[in-house]
Amino acid sequence: MKVGIEAASIYIPNIYLPIRELANQRKIDADKLELGLGLKKMAILDADEDTATIAAEALLKLFQDFSIDPNTIGRIYLGTESALDGAKPTATYAVQLVENVLAEKFGERIFKHIDVVDMTFACIGGVDALHNSLDFVRVNPEQKAIVIASDYAKYGLESTGEYTQGAGAVAILISNEPNLVAIENKWGIGMESVFDFFKPRQTSTEVALLDTLNTTKKEIEIFSDEPIFDGQYSNECYKARVREAYFNFKEKYKITTKLYEDWRYIAFHLPYAFQGKRMFSEVFALENSQENTVENLKIVSKSEEYKQFVKDKLEPTQRASSEIGNMYTASIFTALLSALQVSATENEDLAGQKIGFIGYGSGSKSKVFEGIVGKNWKQVMEKINLFDYLNQRKEINFTDYENLHNKAVKQPISPRKGFALEKIEKEITNLEGARYYTFKS
Repeated sequence: MKVGIEAASIYIPNIYLPIRELANQRKIDADKLELGLGLKKMAILDADEDTATIAAEALLKLFQDFSIDPNTIGRIYLGTESALDGAKPTATYAVQLVENVLAEKFGERIFKHIDVVDMTFACIGGVDALHNSLDFVRVNPEQKAIVIASDYAKYGLESTGEYTQGAGAVAILISNEPNLVAIENKWGIGMESVFDFFKPRQTSTEVALLDTLNTTKKEIEIFSDEPIFDGQYSNECYKARVREAYFNFKEKYKITTKLYEDWRYIAFHLPYAFQGKRMFSEVFALENSQENTVENLKIVSKSEEYKQFVKDKLEPTQRASSEIGNMYTASIFTALLSALQVSATENEDLAGQKIGFIGYGSGSKSKVFEGIVGKNWKQVMEKINLFDYLNQRKEINFTDYENLHNKAVKQPISPRKGFALEKIEKEITNLEGARYYTFKS
């Protein structure tokens, strides 16, 4: 029995900041960002958007675009590192929002018997949710599962990560009718506990002095959605885990040939568009019996053979990332959709060809797996229509961007239909912090 992705949908915030505008304001060489890292636009959450709203948008699109009967769904798992609460899953917010919209057609609380949970492992949480849901469908072939990957990447203003920000969500339907991609139950894994990128709970005695409501507290716990990170070290961890997972895959399944040659495309986790091609040169060198010294990797990355490899297998996967920025958990799935959309536009017949997937999550873990493109993949991509969708967004100016970043904007910059955060409770003690949403049709 084949199991995999039957259908997919994507939601990207309606507004973006051009990378060249950010570069000009920060006195950075714009060509270094655009030509060196592949960055063109940065998707920005509007004032009334958060992880739950964008997850709900992708989920609702999936149900509507592919006429899915909620009664066929056994679980909806959310991969995210932008959770809204330390206990209540963000998935519950997203599922409830969509449940309310679907109530008119399917009845109240249509999801009351569906299993819902968040899965978090930095940027690989969505792949973990996929892995888990594939196993669920293999054991319960009469049921389907939905995986949502929803995140926003936010870094400090003027930090070295600022230009890699982005946001968006992808929802995928997992079933035994993998019209888009059938995923084989083969996994390579590399894992090590490191501190390359993390979002710790921190304490502050200074903030505690300002706490007039509870004078007994000596310090206040603080959580920020802006990470602590070491970009160079994180890249080294990325390369190491990918190398370990890739060759673990080859060893486990006794593959003696060059694995990447079996793959039409390789969908990487892309914190920036060119990450995959910049990180994979080590594996490429090792597969070709070359040394992985710094000097030799520079030679390999500039070789005609590697450039052709990038052009054939990676470049189409990068295009959407250039237009969006870092989507954390959703970036690997967007890389897949990007490549498939390019092939659909060029009328390439991909049915039966293999796709390689290389996921990474800081902290750190990599998973390598592969899928086979389904015979009905073009019909799925026709409904997604990725690049036309991305072209419908609106550019914002730098002042609006900074105001949104600093949460100094109370009303949305670009009003739209769909899910919106209405308020966060601040007055009722036993509901303080509860989030309430609305749907604008």
